[in-house]
Amino acid sequence: MEYRLLGNSGFKVPVLSFGTGTFGGSNEFFKAWGSTDVAEAKRLVDICLDAGVAMFDTAITYSGGMAEEILGQAIAGRRDKVIISTKGTGRVGPGPNEVGSSRHYLTRAVESSLRRLGTDFIDLYQIHHYDALTPAEEVLQTLDDLVRAGKIRYVGCSNFSGWALMKALALSEKYGLPRYVAHQAYYSLVGRDYEWELMPLGLDQKVSATVWSPLGWGRLTGKLRRGQPRPAVSRLHVTAERGPPVADEYLYRVVDALDLVAQETGKTVPQIAINWLLQRPTVANVIIGARNEEQLRQNLGAVGWTLTPAQIKALDDASATPLPYPTWQQRNFAERNPPPV
Repeated sequence: MEYRLLGNSGFKVPVLSFGTGTFGGSNEFFKAWGSTDVAEAKRLVDICLDAGVAMFDTAITYSGGMAEEILGQAIAGRRDKVIISTKGTGRVGPGPNEVGSSRHYLTRAVESSLRRLGTDFIDLYQIHHYDALTPAEEVLQTLDDLVRAGKIRYVGCSNFSGWALMKALALSEKYGLPRYVAHQAYYSLVGRDYEWELMPLGLDQKVSATVWSPLGWGRLTGKLRRGQPRPAVSRLHVTAERGPPVADEYLYRVVDALDLVAQETGKTVPQIAINWLLQRPTVANVIIGARNEEQLRQNLGAVGWTLTPAQIKALDDASATPLPYPTWQQRNFAERNPPPV
């Protein structure tokens, strides 16, 4: 398994990590992702470790904390063999302070995550969503306290706008506070918005991407194709309205290109989609999920080989979309503003 440095740090992570959104299935939304119990989770962790996938991603809000609990039980007795990343900010109760990135919330959230995970430290702790109501200084100072206390080791963010991430990085430099080394971001062949602003920022500031939903919210599994009905069993039936919008014709164009590459390589559509991401600038890690052992083993087949430049170009061309302002204007002056990809 290939390892890459995480942002501007000396910490290395495997290029694949296992996401635990499928653990628990506490409500209709998460059941659409999966309902993995402790016994199955242990088996999936075994398979991951055998393949060199030693990093596991979770969040305080996944199935109301059940995902953290199940992961904690699944890794019991082998904490020294795994890297844990988890996230806070999401609502954990009805109270006014049970959501956000305040000192009150984050301090309690980290303590509860440690308890559920059965560990005394978290390798990578991420702010799950931007909180416009809490000053960035308060967030970073709280994270600094938690780092100094030995409860977290590295910090990252998730789903931030470019300006919000850059503001946080500037404050970290100004006050000597922990610096976000990773940005857990949505990025896929049918969701390339990350490239417009966040990728150039990541290159300039050395912030790595840890990619969530690399299969485009379940659209790049190989089950959705032009002229075919949507599968009877699909999480899109439940979760589509909460995910990124994708026009049907655009999706089919990308899947057509993936099918052609699949014929050339003998790989599956999901394996190609994940491998494409691992060739992109700033990407240090791609989070894969699986309802069962079969899906996991298939996703693990995304590494150990590389797409050719011609195949990458074919996928790039098929998934290209009109650029927003000011990106399109800057690309007109590529001599001084070269594109990141």
